[in-house]
Amino acid sequence: MSITTTGIPPTTTPIPTQTHEPQIEVEGPLRDRYDEILTPDALAFLTELHHRFGGRRHDRLAERMRRRFEIGNGHDPHFRDDTAHIRNDPDWRVAGTAPGLVDRRVEITGPTDPKMTINALNSGARVWLADQEDATSPTWRNVIEGQLSLFDAIRGQLEYTNEAGKQYRVTAERTPTIVMRPRGWHLVEEHIRFTDRAGRRMAASGSLVDFGLYFFHNAQALIDAGTGPYFYLPKIESAEEAKLWDDVFTFSEHYIGIEHGTIRATVLIETLPAAFEMEEILFELREHCAGLNAGRWDYIFSIIKNYRGRGARFVLPDRSEVTMTVPFMRAYTELLVKTCHRRGAFAIGGMSAFIPNRRDAEVTAQALEKVAADKNREAGDGFDGTWVAHPDLIPAAQAEFDAVLGEKPNQIDRQRDDVHVEARQLIDLRIGRPITEAGVQGNVSVGIRYIEAWLRGLGAVAIDNLMEDAATAEISRSQIWQWIHQDRVTAEGTAITKEYVEELIDQVLASAPRFDGDRFDDAAEVFREVSLREEFPAFLTQGAYSKYLVEED
Repeated sequence: MSITTTGIPPTTTPIPTQTHEPQIEVEGPLRDRYDEILTPDALAFLTELHHRFGGRRHDRLAERMRRRFEIGNGHDPHFRDDTAHIRNDPDWRVAGTAPGLVDRRVEITGPTDPKMTINALNSGARVWLADQEDATSPTWRNVIEGQLSLFDAIRGQLEYTNEAGKQYRVTAERTPTIVMRPRGWHLVEEHIRFTDRAGRRMAASGSLVDFGLYFFHNAQALIDAGTGPYFYLPKIESAEEAKLWDDVFTFSEHYIGIEHGTIRATVLIETLPAAFEMEEILFELREHCAGLNAGRWDYIFSIIKNYRGRGARFVLPDRSEVTMTVPFMRAYTELLVKTCHRRGAFAIGGMSAFIPNRRDAEVTAQALEKVAADKNREAGDGFDGTWVAHPDLIPAAQAEFDAVLGEKPNQIDRQRDDVHVEARQLIDLRIGRPITEAGVQGNVSVGIRYIEAWLRGLGAVAIDNLMEDAATAEISRSQIWQWIHQDRVTAEGTAITKEYVEELIDQVLASAPRFDGDRFDDAAEVFREVSLREEFPAFLTQGAYSKYLVEED
């Protein structure tokens, strides 16, 4: 313990101040090669990140709660008056493209385990969204071994042999540019603990751990290979959160000695508050920003979460009816394209959930048709690229963007001056479609089946020919919560009550293919916790992570 004083003469008895050396401690089990990622120098970098930015992270999370409380109590979000000068200034531009990011017409998304890493690198896509967030269940093994996969892939030394002896290796002549997505600001890494100067010991930030380890080990190697350290930033809700990331980037570039502005970030606009601050987010990140992405599934979840208690006017119908062509989703995507191109930024489209089935030609044909229609709309609207979740969808998506782009790498020069979006259009949720029994049953089934896989360490899961991840599971459970609390009745006349949903949960458990080590009972319990209780947890993954995914050595 040390006692500090200020230069001001004391007027009362001095107050002793306890100071501690900020430090990071690893509490997760150390397995083969983990020491290559959790090096002393890398942990020293994580310590600096938490020391400098951990407090601001907590401030931003508190601000999120305040804004959710305001919306829940009738104060609709709006375009900010205090930042109107940023929107009204026509002259500023973002940093924009960078080596390896000039042409982004098709990007593949997926988790970072060795097999999926190799599949992504062989896929033929222009960019790989290496996802440590919604497509990755944040087990300690996935977090650290995902970093090892990326470390090996960047150095051309990644190989993988599965339990059946099948070998996987990277064979593509042109591999996608890697854009890594760290966890959002709200998530923690319980296997790494940070002690601050006041001696408070807490779980590390999932964002800073994912970003810090990837950046520290790979930034220079990526630059040497002709690209750079690039990131997708999830779940941002305000310009201040974007500014926090920008300051993290600036400090990190200086820390390892690379040129300021080397990092590029693409921000997912996937929360309702962020849709009202697109230009401000680009502005705060302008020296590092490449563009915005329309994160459609989390955006729908965010709308339900914020408006869940605001009455019948804000109740959405079956998930399948909330398409990209309903008015409030059109307003959101068209505003995104206009905002990006005005500032020299890429506009990247979202992920269509339909996936092919190599054992079912009819399912594959339907998936290709629906994905092509989705990408045709995006390319026509002015997007510069899009996401797919399966390699077999790349040709269909690329054909739609090739038809619009031709030899051009993007269409940033296409200004959308024809688009005029008002605040009321972003929150006019009227669709005119019903809630059906099939819609309620589907949400319960998908929610439990996804959570079951997530508890076993799988973050991206094919269910009923759709690719489900944490975002779509959030829609399923939040709709159930809202329908119960808003006293909704299905089109068939069934009241949506806790008792009715409990019956559906029992049906899912009775029909599930049980096996040794399955987690259906735990999944049902998680689903009840986040769908049937009076309180509404902000994210289903937070409580489930703490209760089920934390390992002890």
